[in-house]
Amino acid sequence: MRGTERLAVVEATTPRMERAIPDLPTDTALMVRLIRITLYGMGQYFEPVFRDIGMNESSFHALCLLVSNDRGSAYPADLAELVGVTRANMTRILDGMVGRGLATRETDALDGRRAVIRVTAAGRKAVREGVPKLAIPLKAAFAEFTEEEFRQFDYLLRKLILSFDKGVIARLTAA
Repeated sequence: MRGTERLAVVEATTPRMERAIPDLPTDTALMVRLIRITLYGMGQYFEPVFRDIGMNESSFHALCLLVSNDRGSAYPADLAELVGVTRANMTRILDGMVGRGLATRETDALDGRRAVIRVTAAGRKAVREGVPKLAIPLKAAFAEFTEEEFRQFDYLLRKLILSFDKGVIARLTAA
């Protein structure tokens, strides 16, 4: 199903949801649905690009985070949070990266209970070779945005991220 078809389904089903579930705040539920289909569409859009690079988006993102870190290293839990995956999934991702020689896993010198992931020369090379394959599709993904729309979208996404943080903090302090 294409994006236009997914949007048509959302438009058609939203009034039915509103009638069937009257206590559901329709406008915010609709926003969540739109974000979900955006993420799905983004995954479909970039999947062939990452297949050509030889890894999935989460692996490439984690590798880019390692390459961009001053020390070339990070803790698995931090990578999981920044990439947006569970810790268990990050462990699987890192196992693959270590197995391919793109990164190493070592015991942290300061805390022997923690692992540290370090990028290897092969990992740096994979990022250098992957970025040119990603650059054009990445720019094309946002080509329909004017500069002002792009800045506004950036602002609104950041505001939403902080809003989620406030909600989590409020729930934790109320408990």
